[in-house]
Amino acid sequence: MEVSGIISAIVIGAIIGALGRLVIPGKQAIPIWLTIVIGIVAALIGTAIVGPLRDTSGVDWIEIIVQVGLAAAGVLLATSMRSKGNT
Repeated sequence: MEVSGIISAIVIGAIIGALGRLVIPGKQAIPIWLTIVIGIVAALIGTAIVGPLRDTSGVDWIEIIVQVGLAAAGVLLATSMRSKGNT
């Protein structure tokens, strides 16, 4: 993987992770680096799930919605795991 690909994955991960956090109401007590990692993983899994099923040119809104949903689930999971560890 090239440096530009890694930088793109980090930027996309940050955006998807941030959108996932926005979907969840309330404050999430997780660090920004964890949000980015969750966003990267959600983007990869969402693309793997939806990518082969759809053949579109341009923006694939269904894929983005799936990615944000996966990021929101990841943020919820990470928040619940961190809160259990702090008590």
